[in-house]
Amino acid sequence: MNNPNDPQRMERIVSLCKRRGFIFQAGEIYGGLNGCWDYGPLGVELKRNLKDYWWRVMVRERDDVVGLDGSILTHPAVLKASGHVDTFSDPMVDCRTCKARLREDQVPEKNGAKQCPNCGGKELTEARPFNLMFQTQMGASAEPESVAYLRPETAQSIFVQFKNVLDTARKKIPFGIAQIGKAFRNEINPRNYIFRSREFEQMELEYFCAPEQGMQLLDYWLEERLRFYENIGIPRTKLHVLMVPDADRAFYSKGTYDIEYEFPFGVQELEGVAYRTNYDLTQHQNASGKSLEYFDEETKAKFVPHVVEPSAGVDRTVLALLCEAYDEETVTDEKGKSETRIVLRFHPRVAPFKVGVFPLLKNKPELVAKAREVQALLRPHMMVFYDEGGAIGRRYRRQDEAGTPFGLTVDFETLGEKGEELRDTVTLRHRDSMEQERIAIADLLATLLPQVQ
Repeated sequence: MNNPNDPQRMERIVSLCKRRGFIFQAGEIYGGLNGCWDYGPLGVELKRNLKDYWWRVMVRERDDVVGLDGSILTHPAVLKASGHVDTFSDPMVDCRTCKARLREDQVPEKNGAKQCPNCGGKELTEARPFNLMFQTQMGASAEPESVAYLRPETAQSIFVQFKNVLDTARKKIPFGIAQIGKAFRNEINPRNYIFRSREFEQMELEYFCAPEQGMQLLDYWLEERLRFYENIGIPRTKLHVLMVPDADRAFYSKGTYDIEYEFPFGVQELEGVAYRTNYDLTQHQNASGKSLEYFDEETKAKFVPHVVEPSAGVDRTVLALLCEAYDEETVTDEKGKSETRIVLRFHPRVAPFKVGVFPLLKNKPELVAKAREVQALLRPHMMVFYDEGGAIGRRYRRQDEAGTPFGLTVDFETLGEKGEELRDTVTLRHRDSMEQERIAIADLLATLLPQVQ
C-alpha cells in the first residue's frame, strides 16, 4: 500500500523512471533545465495510452462532446479578457540574506515573524506580484503589438472558439468541447518531480449548459471522473474529494471539487471539477464585441451558456499511475533463493507495452522465427516488446520493471518436440501473479485484446 509522506519510496520511483526510460531531466547533459522533463521510450507510451483513453471515454464514446486543438501562442487580448494578464501572478518575496526568491504564501512564520525556509533569515523584501505567464514576441520587431503569450491553460481557446464549434458541429446544449495540449507557467519553485513543472500537459473539457443545469452537471462530472481513475487502475480508496470552500474558490465559481490522490509526498490535487458559470464566455463577449450567446430553439430564449470544467493534469496523472503501480515484493525461486522483485502493476490498458515476446533460446533459429511470427501477429493490435537476450527469468524481471502485464515464451513445446498436442502453443506468463499457462497462438488475440483495451 502506498503511504503518503514516504520520501524514500518517491526516490525509488524516480530512480526506476530514469533507469527504465520513463522520464529524463530535460537538457540533462548540460546540467538540466529546471521544471522541464523529457519522456523516454516507456514514458511516452504510458503518457500516450493515458491521453488516448481519456480521449476515447470523453469524446469518441459520447455523442455530446467534440474535440479541439487550439494554438499554443495566444493573442494577448484573449488573456487580457480572461484576467490572466492582470491577475495571473503570485506574490513573491526575496530573502536579503541568501537571495532566495520565495512565494509569500509558502514562507513559514516563527514567533510571529516570517522566516526564510532556506537560511532562517528574517530580512525579507516586501511582497510584489510575479506574473506566471511566458511572454514572447511574434515577428521581427519588438513592438508592444507583437507581444504574445505561451498559453497558461488550454481552456481559453475553447471559449474563444465556442461559436465556431457550435455553428459547425451542429450540437445542442448541453454539449462539451474537449482538448488535450501543452500549457506553460513560469513556476518559481517547480517541485515533487513532474507534479509541478513549467511545461505540462492538460486534459480539459468545457461542458456548456443552461444555468439551471450547472450544479447537477457538476456532480455528474465528478462521478464520471472518479470512475475514469478507477478504470486506469487508481482505486477510489486512494482518491479524496475536497469540496473547495467558498473562501478558496474563484469568485466566478458556484462550486468546485478537487480530486486528490495519496502521493508519497502527501495528498495533492490531481484534477479540478469546477462550475465556472458563464464568466468566461461573458468576458470574451464583452471584450471582443462578438455575440457568444446560444439560441434555444425550443424555448426561443437567448443566453450566454454556463460551463462545467473537469480539468486534469496529464503529467500529474502519469505520476499517480507510477506511484500506484510501483511495488516491491520478496520472491523465492525453485532453488530456494530469495530476491526482491520490483514490479509496476499498471492496468493493462495504460501499460507502455502490453506483452513481451521471448524465444527461449536465441541460438535456435526455429525458436526465433516462431517468436517473430507471434510478434508480427500481435503488433498491429498492441505494443509488443521482443527480447531474446539473457536468461528467460532475467527477461521476465526486466518486463516486470517496465510494467508489461503479459509475457509470451516460445519454447520447444511450441515446435511440437514434446507432443503434437502442444505444437503452436506458447507459455503465457501473468505479471502480477507470475502464474503461467499454455495457450494456443491462434487464441492469443481473443485472449489478450479484451484485457488491454
